[in-house]
Amino acid sequence: MKPQRALLYHFRGGVKGGYIQPKQRVMIESQRHSYHLVDPSPWPISVFTRSFGNHRRRCDVHAPIQGGATLLSLGLIFLLYTMFVWWRDVLRESTLEGHHTKVVQLGPRYGFLLFIVSEVMFFFAFFRASSHSSLAPTVEIGGIWPPKGIGVLDPWEIPFLNTLYSPFIRSCRNLGSSCYTRGEGKTSSLRFSSYRFTGSSTLFSIICGIRQYLGHLTKEHHVGFESSCM
Repeated sequence: MKPQRALLYHFRGGVKGGYIQPKQRVMIESQRHSYHLVDPSPWPISVFTRSFGNHRRRCDVHAPIQGGATLLSLGLIFLLYTMFVWWRDVLRESTLEGHHTKVVQLGPRYGFLLFIVSEVMFFFAFFRASSHSSLAPTVEIGGIWPPKGIGVLDPWEIPFLNTLYSPFIRSCRNLGSSCYTRGEGKTSSLRFSSYRFTGSSTLFSIICGIRQYLGHLTKEHHVGFESSCM
């Protein structure tokens, strides 16, 4: 892996007696690793403060305070703006500055993998509770499952449709990813986006389509596209 750009730190000050002052020196280092040293950014602390403020204003909405809903709306707008400029900086670091090497790309990959694992564990708790209630119904529900007065969905209607939906989307994801392998990146987002019509997945697909049109996604670098397919 080739080293990234040389890092040049400028400290204001002069040279006295042929020596650089300890607190006012010029230090030039060559980055000989593939990791990205992120520049100082105001967006993390900005997101934290605005998220905390939104929670506080959400409490004001339920309390008899005039203007609480307006403040909450403004806070959400500022939060969305901060998220936009933060992701804009990440895209610039990835595309124009070339900081996202293969080693750096492992971070988002592992992070999204852990997110999927957390989702599996989250829903496992619900399935475990449902299985326990059906296999060992308690006295409070009459010792039967399902309890009286509760309608049960036909497993061959919506549940069966959802079951078919998951492998169908997975096959579309593999089709879109294979386009990058064959060098047909321009059609990958279009083929994939044609089958994603659900909420945030549609938004992510649209963003990936725009990035593909701008030439951000390549054969070696399309982590965002892979994450949107999950």
